[in-house]
Amino acid sequence: MKHTTLKNMLFSALFLALAFVMPFLTGQIPKFGAMLCPLHVPVLLCGFVCGAPWGLAVGFAAPLLRSLTLGMPPLFPTAVCMAFELAAYGLVTGVLHRLLPRKKAFIYVSLVAAMLVGRLVWGAAMFVCTGIGGTEFTPATFFAGAFADALPGILVQLALIPVLVMVLDRQKEDRA
Repeated sequence: MKHTTLKNMLFSALFLALAFVMPFLTGQIPKFGAMLCPLHVPVLLCGFVCGAPWGLAVGFAAPLLRSLTLGMPPLFPTAVCMAFELAAYGLVTGVLHRLLPRKKAFIYVSLVAAMLVGRLVWGAAMFVCTGIGGTEFTPATFFAGAFADALPGILVQLALIPVLVMVLDRQKEDRA
């Protein structure tokens, strides 16, 4: 097994563990957790650090594993739809970070693109799942769930993730 593959596998396991643990920081207040989106940060970082396939895998697995082992988030439709959303986050950050120059502006471009694509994927998944469940998913519900309610988490991600990615990229360059 190549050294890079083993390293990505280990880092992905770390990001999956963080995704499993971070919601405990807000777990006592579910509304607070929904606003801060604690599962999103490790998945976005995994895409940046480990690449698209690993980010996609960790993003898809994290909400489903948490749901199946801890009961939170509820499996259907929440965890199922989050799995698709977070998989998109990991995939898009991984692809764009590999393709674009490793400069601060492009880290933001990758992050914002991933956040938009992921939220659109979440909306599509919710539309399908709520249709299956016999409830209605309106554009207002989409906007509230994807943007308005998540605004604090979006701001935290925009402030925190680019800094962490730049530090981790610098560490990678120093070792090379």
